[in-house]
Formats: sequence, C-alpha cells, structure tokens
Amino acid sequence: MKTRDYLNKKVTVKMDRPLGSKHPKHGFIYPVNYGYIPGTISGDGEELDAYVLGEFQPLESFEGVVKAIIHRTDDNDDKLVVMSDDKNYTNEQIRALTEFQERFFKSEIIRD
Repeated sequence: MKTRDYLNKKVTVKMDRPLGSKHPKHGFIYPVNYGYIPGTISGDGEELDAYVLGEFQPLESFEGVVKAIIHRTDDNDDKLVVMSDDKNYTNEQIRALTEFQERFFKSEIIRD
C-alpha cells in the first residue's frame, strides 16, 4: 500500500514515543504522541510512522483517521498525521506541532 492510500483511512497507531517521552539519541522531549502502524513498511524499511495530534495525555495506542501525510522531499520516510474524527488541524497547525522533529527536513503536507 502506498503512503497516499492511507489518507482518510482509519488506522491504529502503536506508540513507541508517547507524549512527554525523551528521544533516545537526540534527547528532545516529544510534545505529541508518536508511533507507528504495526505490520507496515515505510520507505526507510521500518514501520510507517505517525504523529497523533489533538490528544493531550501519553497513550499506548490510538485509533484515528489519517488526515494528512507529511511527505519528506529530502528523506525517504513519510509520516502520517492521525487525529480523531472530530478534529481537523490546519496545515499551519500541523507544521507547528511537528516542528520539533520536521524542522530538520524539507517536506510538503499532502491532503485529499
């Protein structure tokens, strides 16, 4: 399945970096829940990563809808942006919330 095929689909994200956790190599604190979609393979050979936005406590897993994709133009590792059905952040809000990690890459936000 191509990354774009996930747009508007319901997915379950397993958190390996819940809100408030520290990155093991780079030391920054995750301001949002961050995880992966089990059983998928991304361009980097790892499972497909996802930011979970609009949830304000550390989570183990989350079921939500892929509202956007952050397509990195200088890296082979797209990120899904997952939210509950009733939330819909703007591209500017997505950029601000993921800037802690995405500032190191060039990217575009893809929506339907």
